[in-house]
Amino acid sequence: MANNESAVSQSEVKLTAKDFSTGQDVRWCPGCGDYSILAQMQRTAPDFGMKKENIVYVSGIGCSSRFPYYMDTYGFHSIHGRAPAIATGVKLANPELMVWVATGDGDLLSIGGNHFIHACRRNIDLKILLFNNRIYGLTKGQYSPTSEKGKKTKSTPFGSVDYPFHPISVAIGSGATFVARSLDREPKHLQAMMSRASKHTGIALIEILQNCNIFNDGAFELYTEKDTKADNVVVLEHGKPLVFGKNNEKGVRLNGFNPEVVSLEDGKFSLDDLWVHDEFDPDPTRAFILSRFIDNNALPLPIGIFMQIQKTSYDADVETQINNIKTSRGEGDLKSLFFDGNTWEVA
Repeated sequence: MANNESAVSQSEVKLTAKDFSTGQDVRWCPGCGDYSILAQMQRTAPDFGMKKENIVYVSGIGCSSRFPYYMDTYGFHSIHGRAPAIATGVKLANPELMVWVATGDGDLLSIGGNHFIHACRRNIDLKILLFNNRIYGLTKGQYSPTSEKGKKTKSTPFGSVDYPFHPISVAIGSGATFVARSLDREPKHLQAMMSRASKHTGIALIEILQNCNIFNDGAFELYTEKDTKADNVVVLEHGKPLVFGKNNEKGVRLNGFNPEVVSLEDGKFSLDDLWVHDEFDPDPTRAFILSRFIDNNALPLPIGIFMQIQKTSYDADVETQINNIKTSRGEGDLKSLFFDGNTWEVA
C-alpha cells in the first residue's frame, strides 16, 4: 500500500480522544507534567486522519516511556536510549505507519544521543516527543544531560560541573527538518505543535518542557506562571515579529547576529525594527540563534516552530532505491543471494 493510501479521510475515521485511551491506570506521580502531554496527544490523535492500527508509539526507558501503555494504538516499550533506532526499524519495515517516539532528556540525550543525532541526520520520518524535565526521574533524581550547570542533585551534591545539552540546538545542528518547543502547561499550544508535527514528512522533534514535581519542581515556572510567563516567553509565529511582554511592549531585534531585547514604548524602536520569524527559511542560522536564547537570561524563551524545511526522508529514499533495483534487476532470490560470490564447504 502506498503511503498516501494509509491516510483516511475524517469522514471515514470518526475517532475521539477516548478512542485513544487504553483505560489503564496511569502510573505517574500526581502532578507530573506527563499527564498533560498524554492528554494533549489523545486529544490531537483523532485529527491525524489515520486508522489506529497505522499509528505506533515507541519508547525507551524512563518515566516518559510508559507512554505506549496509555495510547490505544500499537506500541513498543524498548530499551534505554534505543527508541530512535527501533522506531527507524519499524518505519523501514512498514513505511505506511505513522511512528512516534516518546522519550526523556536522559533517555534520548545520554545513552541515546548517538541514535538521536543520526536519526536527525538521515531525516527519518519519525515524530519525537522529548519530555524534558532536566532530571532523571525514574531513577530518583540524578542530574541529566539538560540539567543546568551547578545543579545540586543526588548524584551531584556539590553541584554539576557539566554544561547542558540544548536539544533544539542539537537537532538543528544534526540536520532535523522540523524542530519545535512547547510547554506541558500550554495545552492548546502543545496540541498545535503535535498537529503540525503529524503533517511533516521527515524527522520532527518537539521538545516539551515539563515539570517533575518530585525531583525538580518548578524548573520552568518562570515560563509557566501567570505573573512571569508573559515577560519571559516569546511565541514563534511564521511571518510575525518577535513580540512579548504583558502588553506586547517588548520585542527582539537582530543586531548583526546578536539578538537583543528592545522596548516598543519609548519610540526608539517599532515593529518594523524587529526580527520577523521565518520558520521555512532553508538556512538554519537564525533557527540556531533562537535555540541559544536559553543561554541568556536577558532573552525570552522561544516556543513554537523554530524551523520546518522539506527534503526527502531516509525511509522514502530506501523504498525508492529498492523499487528501482527491482525494476532493473527483478525480484530477489534468497537462495541465489546465499550462494552468490565466494562460497565454501566446511568438512
